Amino acid sequence: MTPAARPSQHAPELRAAARHIGRRRFLTATGAAAALAFAVNLPTAGTAAAAELDATRITDDPFTLGVASGDPLPGSVLLWTRLAPAPYQPDGGLPAGRVTVHWELAHDERFRRIARRGTATAHPEFHHTVHVEVDHLEADRVFYYRFRAGRWTSPTGRTRTAPPPGARVPALTLAAVSCQAYHDGYFTPYAHLAAEDVDVVFHLGDYLYEYAVNSAGGARNYTDRTLPALFNRETVTLEDYRLRYALYKTDPDLRAAHAAHPFVVTWDDHETENNYADGTPENSVPPEEFLLRRASAYRAYWEHQPLRRPQLPDGPDMRLYRRLHWGRLAQFDILDTRQYRSDQAYGDGAQLPGPVIDDPARTMTGATQERWLLDGWHSSRARWNVVPQQVTFSQRKLDLNPVAKLSMDAWDGYRASRRRILDGARAAGVDNLMVLTGDVHVAYAFDIKDDFDDPASRTLGTEIVATSIASGKDGAERPANWNTYLTANPHLRFYDGRRGYVTVTLEQRLARADFRAVPYVTRPGAPVTTAASFVTEAGAPGLKPA
Repeated sequence: MTPAARPSQHAPELRAAARHIGRRRFLTATGAAAALAFAVNLPTAGTAAAAELDATRITDDPFTLGVASGDPLPGSVLLWTRLAPAPYQPDGGLPAGRVTVHWELAHDERFRRIARRGTATAHPEFHHTVHVEVDHLEADRVFYYRFRAGRWTSPTGRTRTAPPPGARVPALTLAAVSCQAYHDGYFTPYAHLAAEDVDVVFHLGDYLYEYAVNSAGGARNYTDRTLPALFNRETVTLEDYRLRYALYKTDPDLRAAHAAHPFVVTWDDHETENNYADGTPENSVPPEEFLLRRASAYRAYWEHQPLRRPQLPDGPDMRLYRRLHWGRLAQFDILDTRQYRSDQAYGDGAQLPGPVIDDPARTMTGATQERWLLDGWHSSRARWNVVPQQVTFSQRKLDLNPVAKLSMDAWDGYRASRRRILDGARAAGVDNLMVLTGDVHVAYAFDIKDDFDDPASRTLGTEIVATSIASGKDGAERPANWNTYLTANPHLRFYDGRRGYVTVTLEQRLARADFRAVPYVTRPGAPVTTAASFVTEAGAPGLKPA
């Protein structure tokens, strides 16, 4: 990122412009900036003069993007869907009218024992997406849900509430996924994940990619369909991002996984733009233009994910970091390591380290989120403190030279920030720290060391890195740098370059991670196998083969 691309610490006037850009600016702006200005100048849902659309007049199935649920709480579930009878059209195939959507939540798949039912409004201002927060439910229960609009009924989804606060929970099984570039292959791992017996799925970022997708679907190489030309461009405007979510959510395997399990989502860079840092874009574009693009990306993200009201964005800002609990068994501190970080040092990729990465003024999380995390650890009573986040936390030397290159986009480029996090965990008495990571398109298992350059130093926790769903195409069990990485990083216990996901079972006594892998994604139908399994004991951090 060049100095010309850096906004001056997000001057308030730039943020105000991104939030409140008016029609006068739209009429005088040009090019992409004009489109972005229009994209974020949307009214609040319910304040526009949109008429009500009679749902009985919807002639084609509007539930083409499936259903989803997310962020399970002890007495509440969040249900999501979007009405889009023509998902590859900018308007989704619906006119700009409000639509009444009926929803049902039941104890059984046949909906014979209804727990709750009601209606919600699909507003055109939010692209006819629906977010329903159902409260006053029994804790630690499985539920089934569906939506109706006119004569159309959605697929059935399965979700659950979390256990009560303070409950002695014997076990929890989660899955971690990341990085699903549509143009790199099929989402086959999701088909297998949909059949897994897991309580919740954590998506660790790169839910979509901003890059163009050609008419053949890239590496999918479609011969039975042709994608519209409107996907064959980089996402910049709100319309672009909305269409890209529609493309991704028409994938049947992704829809199956969302219907089978509640998701807890956080983003990385590609939901907006590759390697952006806070308000600093990848390339030299005016900062106000990038903040407008970010506002469009954030709005489309909230619209298309099972997120609650506190996550509703305000222009280019969105509070995505949040905390969930699973009784006394686990506390989940979901981080956002993209929106508040300092610009990458020495460039975005593999670089020789320099003094800047140890500058205490630089941050990966921003000061407010860092304090929130450390304060949350001090008050935690959970057996396992789990941190779902985006980029590799542990040190990862990339070669065998005396001074090895490091990734400036990962925590290695923010060593002072990482040091504060580790010191904070120790000060809070966090004995069972587990970091869940995505981003790198490979599976890793790390011991988190107090001093990564001293293999004999104390082990402070475990990092489990989920490989990609599709990004990187087929991959290989042992990439070309396999020996180099394992030799350069003695705290690295496992490395696999195939696509897939990871499941983690947390119990009172130990945690077990199973790395699930498929041999290919550039054609459909790949089988899944367990590449490796590891355990770590409560109170005795360090990974051992299961």
